[in-house]
Amino acid sequence: MASNVNTSDGELYDAIWTENLARIINITQKRGSNFEMDLRVAGHLHDIISKGLAILPIHLAACYRKVKSLERLLSAGADPEVRDLRGHNTLHLVMTHWPSVVASWPTPHTRFQMAMASMQHRAVACLTLLCRHGVNVNAEVHSDSRHTALHLAVRFGATPAISILANHNAHIDAVDHFGMMPLHMAAGILNTEMTTRLIQLGADVNKVVSKSGNSPLHLASLAASSRPVAALGVDTSCIRELLDNGADPNIVNHAGHTSLHEAFIRGCPAVVELHLKYGANINQRTTSGESCLFLFLDQKLNLRHTSLLGKLLHLTDTLTVTNRDGRLPGSLMLPQYFTQRDQLLNLCQQPRSLMDTARIHIYQLYGRSAAGRERLKQVLPDKMYHFVFNRWENTCNVTFVNKGGDI
Repeated sequence: MASNVNTSDGELYDAIWTENLARIINITQKRGSNFEMDLRVAGHLHDIISKGLAILPIHLAACYRKVKSLERLLSAGADPEVRDLRGHNTLHLVMTHWPSVVASWPTPHTRFQMAMASMQHRAVACLTLLCRHGVNVNAEVHSDSRHTALHLAVRFGATPAISILANHNAHIDAVDHFGMMPLHMAAGILNTEMTTRLIQLGADVNKVVSKSGNSPLHLASLAASSRPVAALGVDTSCIRELLDNGADPNIVNHAGHTSLHEAFIRGCPAVVELHLKYGANINQRTTSGESCLFLFLDQKLNLRHTSLLGKLLHLTDTLTVTNRDGRLPGSLMLPQYFTQRDQLLNLCQQPRSLMDTARIHIYQLYGRSAAGRERLKQVLPDKMYHFVFNRWENTCNVTFVNKGGDI
C-alpha cells in the first residue's frame, strides 16, 4: 500500500498549512488541484481521525482557514463545489469549522482573545473569497439534513457569516429536510443576535416548520420555558425580538397549541406575561378544547406558581377546568388535591362579578400593546390602573402550596 503513496501529497499539505504559495503553484501545475491528498503521508493523526485518509487540497485550506492558500488553489482551478464523503462542499466546510467564540471583544487584549479574533477574521476572509469567486451559496449538504450554508452558520455560531451570505443572494427562508429555516434554528436556541439579523434581512417571522407547525415564536417559547430557571434564569430577549417584529402569538401548531399554550404547559410566568403584553389570547382553546387553565393544571409542577394561577382565574372569560370531552386535568385527579378540585369546580359554576368582567374587557382592549397601556395610564387613577394590570392576587383562595412552600 505504501508504494502507491505519492510523497508530493505531504509536500502540498505542508505548503497549504504554511501558505507557501510558490510551492503550491509548483505542485498544482504538475498534478492539478482537484486530486485527493493521502493524509498518511502528512502524518497528522488528528486529521486522519476527523477527515479520513484523504482530503482535497481546497478542503484542507477551507478547514484551517488558510486564506492565501485557498485563493491560490482557486486560481489554479480547484473546484469549490466538489463534495467530501460527508456531502460538504468547500463553503460548507468553512461553516462547519467556524471558530466558536462565546463572547466578542471590542478590542482583544489577551493572547487567547487575539488568537480567536484572528481566526474569526480569517474565517470571514475565506467566506468572502468563496462568495466573490461565485460559489453556490444555496447549495445543500448532501445528507439527510439538507442544510444550506445559512443553516450551518446558525448551527455553528457563525454570526458574521449570515450577512455575507445574504448579501450574496443566499435564500434567507431556505428550509432543510425537517422544514426548518435558519430563523427557526436561531429562535430555538434563543440566539437573539442571530434572530435579529435574520429578521433584518427579511426572514419570515410567522413561517411555520412543515413537520410540526411550530413558528419561530413557538420554538423560542419552548426553549425559554424549558430552561432550568434556578440555574440559568429565563431569557425572554429572543421572544421579545420576535414579537417586536410582528410574530403572531396566536398561530396554532399541529398539536393544536399556540406559543402561549406551550408557556402555560411549562408554567413559565415570564414567558406568559410577555405573550399577554403582545396580544396573545388567553381565552383561545387548543384544537382538543383545552383552555390555558386546563393546560396549566394538567402539570403538577405548575401548581407552585400561585400568581400564575391567579392571573388565569382573573383573565379567563369563561372558567372551565375540563376539556371538550369532560376530562379533568391530571393534577386534579390526585387525592391530595380533591379540596382544590371542588373549589375550582364550584368557582366555574359561579357567574363572573361585574368587577372581573370589566377588568377582562379593559385588559383585552388596552393590555395587548405598550401604547394601549400607556394611553390608559394617562386617564385612569393609579389605583385602578394597578388593579387592572398588576394585581393578580389569588382572591379565590385556591392554592396548592402548603405552609411549608411545598405542593
